[in-house]
Order: sequence, then C-alpha cells, then structure tokens
Amino acid sequence: SYYARRCITEDPNWSLVTVPHLTELCIQHIVHNFEKNPILDRLLPEHQRKVLDRLSTSLPLAVTANLVSDEEYWKRCCTERWQLCDVSNYGDSWKRMFFERHLENTLKCFIPNITDPKQVLELIPLCKGYVRKLEIDQFLPPVQVDQKEETDDLSDTGSDAEFGEGFMQHYDLSNLITALPHLEELHLTYGVKDCGMNFEWYLFNFTNQDCSNLASAFRMCRRLKVFKLTRSNVDDEKTKLLARNLTDHPCLVELNLAHNLIGDKGAQALGKLISRSRLETLDLCNNQICHLGAQALAQALAEKSTLTSLNLRLNCVEDKGGEAIGHALLTNKTLKSIHLGSNNLSESTATVFSQVLAQNTTLRSINFSCNHLGLDGGKQLLKGLTDNTTLTELDLRRTEVDQEAEYLIYQIVWANREAVRLQHSTAKPL
Repeated sequence: SYYARRCITEDPNWSLVTVPHLTELCIQHIVHNFEKNPILDRLLPEHQRKVLDRLSTSLPLAVTANLVSDEEYWKRCCTERWQLCDVSNYGDSWKRMFFERHLENTLKCFIPNITDPKQVLELIPLCKGYVRKLEIDQFLPPVQVDQKEETDDLSDTGSDAEFGEGFMQHYDLSNLITALPHLEELHLTYGVKDCGMNFEWYLFNFTNQDCSNLASAFRMCRRLKVFKLTRSNVDDEKTKLLARNLTDHPCLVELNLAHNLIGDKGAQALGKLISRSRLETLDLCNNQICHLGAQALAQALAEKSTLTSLNLRLNCVEDKGGEAIGHALLTNKTLKSIHLGSNNLSESTATVFSQVLAQNTTLRSINFSCNHLGLDGGKQLLKGLTDNTTLTELDLRRTEVDQEAEYLIYQIVWANREAVRLQHSTAKPL
C-alpha cells in the first residue's frame, strides 16, 4: 500500500494498462532479432501475422527468400522500392514481382571486371523458384580504362574494331538463365540507357562472344517460350548462330528480333528456323531484309509453318518479296496476321494479295501502310474482298489508294469484324 501510494504520488499518469503483455514483448524481441534467429514457422498463426506486419523490408534476402511466403510482406517490399507496381504483369504474385525486378536491376547495373559476380551467383538460389520472366533493357560493357586520344577526323560512325572483343564483352548470361528452371520469357537489349554526352559506339555492341554465350544457353534453356533481342545491332552472322541453336526448340513460340541489322542471309536462316520449330510469332520490324530474305520466309510459310503472326514492317522486301509472300499465303493455313508496312510495295503486290483475299480464310489482319499501292492497287484489293468474310483488319494508311475504294474496303472489313463480335457474344455462356 505504501509503495502503491508513493508510485501514484510520484507519477500520476502511471497505469497498469501501459505495461505491455508478455506476448507483445516476445513479438518485439522476435522482430528485432529476426535476422539472427528467424523462428517464424514455430509461431502460432496470429503471432506470425503480427511478426510479418512488423518485419523490415531491408532484411537480407538470404533470410526472407525461402522463409517468408506472405504476399503482404512482399507487397511492402515492392511498393517501398518501386513507385509503379502492376502485379498483374507478374501473375498477381508480389513475391515473383520482387525477385524478377530485383534480379533485373542487378543485371542492368552489372559492370564486367568491376562488379563482383557473386552478387548474381548468390542471388540465383534465392530467386530461381520465382523468376519466370526477365526484361533487361540495358547491359553495361566493361569500363574503358585507357581513354583513346580524340582526333579531329574521327568518324561519327565509329568503328567497333577500335576495342577488342574481350573489352566489349558483357556479362555472360549462360550460367544464369540455365539455372532458372521456370524461366519462360527473356527480353534483352545490349546497350546503355541515358548515356547522354558520354555516347560511344562500343556501348551498343552485341559481340560475337555475347552471341555465342547466349546461343549455348538456348540449348539448355528448354522451357523458354518467348525470346526478344531488340536494338542490339544483331547482324546476319549472329542471327544464323542464334537460329541454329533455336532449331527444334520444344517450347519457343515467340521470337522478336526487331530494330537490328538483319539482312537476307539472316532472314534465310530464320526461314529454316520457321520450318523446324513451333514458332507462332516472328517480329523482324526495322531490319535490312530485301526480296531474297522475304522469298526465303515465304518458302517456309508455303511448305511447313506454325506461324500465326509475321511482322516485316520497315524493311525493303519490295514487290519481288511481297509477291512471294502473297503466293505463299494462297496455300498457307496458319498465318493470321501480317505486317508489310513501309516496304516499298506497289500495285503488283496488291494484285497477288487480291487473290489471297479471295481464297485465304485464315488471315485476320493485313497491314500495307506507307506503301505505294496506288489507285489500281486499291481496286484490286477491293475486288478480292468482295466475298471475304474473315478479314477483320486492313490498314491502308498512306498507300495512295483511292478514297472511295478505301471507304468501301473499310465497310467490308467493319462488317466482318461485327459479325465476329456478334458470333463471340452469342457463343458466351449465360
């Protein structure tokens, strides 16, 4: 009684309510010492929840990766680190988002001969169970140690031969991607983002050794479904090497080599790949493919192909290539979409595609934008569309087609699209 009265006298605000429960003290202790003693699995569910809600997102991944599966914890890890977080792009899994983006960031910042490779190797066993897609839009080359002397007559085009292959070689992905058993999508760009005034040509070089490393990885990465290698100066020789190693791949269905330096020889190699793979989508936009390359692709389409979408926009296949592709589509029964925009096509290609439109019932979309089809070319396409009920998209912007013919073509395509929409709406179960 005496001590109680004395306590009240000394601290009038004191109350037994302010004394934390023993359970709360234990939870605080567990949270504070979690890195050294992570005993999460031995707690009751309600106590686990309280610990997880208080765990720091800066704990080492070696502690949390395989122990913490709670999505709310990984959501906090993501939202505290990145401003934009769309979990729908990661199968609605916050943990998958965190590990994919964390690994991507590690690779984007990796500098050969400076960054310790252990940073990547030690991360693999922690993230390999969650990584299904990697989008790496930057690869850094080794830092240039000896600055070359600038000369007044230095060409703006810069020679890749100025530096040896060993200097320009990027991080070898082969050990990484073969160690990720669930990897299904790989998007790569060999270059440097936001280099500004520090621009040098060697910053954007996909070397022969890089290509060899990547090609060897494909032979072992058998679950890969989507591969994109864009804006990386991939030429014919590198394309042939990649195509050889992707031949007979059991899972690959999408290949994107847009915005590179692929010419006819590279396209011929890809034609062979089409015939010996399960490819469904091939994007070769903005390369250097001419009529010989287009003819090789057309031959593959005519003989044996599972391709449903082909993008050849911004090449130079011209009428010889366009006609060859058109003739192939007279017998092809798989292709649903083809983009031939900006390929210097004219009336003769439109004439062949008039036959395609009259006979082919598989095609759903054709893009002829930015070509020179002319008035007669438009009339030929309109003639072919007269009895067509399956084409739902035909892009004729900037093709010099007569305005009236373009309007009539649009009416037919619109009617086909509406018919498909109505068919789908009536087919849906109530």
